[in-house]
Amino acid sequence: MFDQLYKNINKYIELSEDEFGELSSRFQYKSFKKKDVILKEGDYCLFEGFVLNGCFKVYYLNETGFEQTLYFAVEGWWITDIDSLINDVPSILNIEALQDSGVLMISKKDKEYLYETLPQVEKLFRIMNQQSSVALQRRILSLTGKTADKRYLEFLEKYPGLEQKLTQQQVASYLGITHEFLSKIRKKTSLGK
Repeated sequence: MFDQLYKNINKYIELSEDEFGELSSRFQYKSFKKKDVILKEGDYCLFEGFVLNGCFKVYYLNETGFEQTLYFAVEGWWITDIDSLINDVPSILNIEALQDSGVLMISKKDKEYLYETLPQVEKLFRIMNQQSSVALQRRILSLTGKTADKRYLEFLEKYPGLEQKLTQQQVASYLGITHEFLSKIRKKTSLGK
């Protein structure tokens, strides 16, 4: 179970076996059933989670009540509401399991403890936050500057095989379009193959 976490962390920093043992002891494994909501808008986010298996959607409801998916978190991805976690404010995000899933979760308190005892962990999360900022910037640029057709193709590239596991409504929510428009895009792309 911790092998996946070790491989993920090892992409950014090196830890000895003892150091990784200390780090991993601060994570708790939790399993979730499909449709479990692990963070609800208005609640305080108290965790960061590393997805071992399954899939989550991280979304919010806009002013008109339309569900807007920020991202899907699949195996090897991290999930949280960083604003709520860091600034101790109510979450505007929801995180829902789309499949039965397993997650290694760490609390803010345990993360802070690791910052003090294993300084390279602070480097780890700094690098991960920088990469998250890059991904968010790319997502914003895609939503504001690319056609829905291009966003759909980017989605297929970013999440290979995931489309078959999601509803058309979930994919459309991620793309910021209606499911009817997604049907047109799918038809057009399948004709172009």
